[in-house]
Amino acid sequence: MTRVYMEGEQKVMGIPELVHFNTLAITGSLFAAIIGFKLWIDEAGWDNLPLSLFLLGLALALLVTSADFFIKGAKGLAQRVGIPEVVIGLTIVSIGTSLPEILVTSSAALDSATHPDVADFAIGGIFGSILVQITLILGVVVLFRGMKIRPSWLKRDGLIMLLSLLLLSLFIYTGNDLTRIEGLILILIYSLYVSWLLLNRKEIREDELLGKSIEVETTGSNWSTAAYLVMIALGLSFAVFAADHLVSIGRELAVSMNVPHSVVGTTISGLGTSLPELTIALMAARKSEGVAIGTLIGSNITDPLLSIGIAAVICPLVVTTTGAPLLLNFIIPATILGSAMAIFMMWTQYEFKRWEGLVLILFYGAFMAVLLAIHEGIIEISWNLF
Repeated sequence: MTRVYMEGEQKVMGIPELVHFNTLAITGSLFAAIIGFKLWIDEAGWDNLPLSLFLLGLALALLVTSADFFIKGAKGLAQRVGIPEVVIGLTIVSIGTSLPEILVTSSAALDSATHPDVADFAIGGIFGSILVQITLILGVVVLFRGMKIRPSWLKRDGLIMLLSLLLLSLFIYTGNDLTRIEGLILILIYSLYVSWLLLNRKEIREDELLGKSIEVETTGSNWSTAAYLVMIALGLSFAVFAADHLVSIGRELAVSMNVPHSVVGTTISGLGTSLPELTIALMAARKSEGVAIGTLIGSNITDPLLSIGIAAVICPLVVTTTGAPLLLNFIIPATILGSAMAIFMMWTQYEFKRWEGLVLILFYGAFMAVLLAIHEGIIEISWNLF
């Protein structure tokens, strides 16, 4: 049986009520804290690692809360027109949760014209985000609650996710860069994919409801359309501000700590920008396997196509000679291997078991351990696979 909630059954809140909304208050406070703290540091002339890390934490927190604000507005509008939950997960929510990656890579692309090493930060951030989502975050979600996998999800979206990652990797390996033309190709593929999903939303919805007893919320929440539009505008504005600061602070940390930009991008940026996916996926896993799986797979389609595609169109991303060994010979292959392993686990009996979630978490732990060993010089990676 399907139950539908209609807008008339509950009080609709508008912009005046939005002013008192907790998420807006937290997001606004973080925005003010970053501005105030930055002015205080500049005026005092202080420049040290703990202060930079604290400012980085504030920027990441603002990025997460603003993305959540954007998601709430975009998802609420989408639900009101009856878009199926898995399509919402694969499009609206995945784009919303990928907003940090989109903005960080775009900001990095703009900065790479004067600071070439920042291109390593952008590329490492995308692959690091994909890896953390498909191994660590998916592993945590599955460990929290094992879930069934619909064959249609896997055959359609899972394969597109893997093929998108392989295509991006191919572009980078052929020339050690990502050109504007290649960026446009990636964006075009993503646009065609989303268009197909929206054109076939009725069929996808019927497949979701087949043999299930679920609740479908067609009107979103109890906010007005104007309130949702304000959420989208403010969420995007705050996220742009946070992303710009994140790239700037990340570049300064890489220089001060003598750490390759690709490492900072893969770890700090990759983990930090994936926090929205972790939050949404964990919340969704309690109620909706469609949104939980759709968010993670959809985000891992958005990142290698749209996120980095936009960045490449803004400014071609060229892998530096110092970043090439680590990116091309370890980070990218590890991301492909982790994604392929997750897809294989989904394909076995179309079910994700809890022990498989633990395996994915351990894989990410091993990746981080090897990355640390490379940085400490315990493992050398000067050889070339390509």
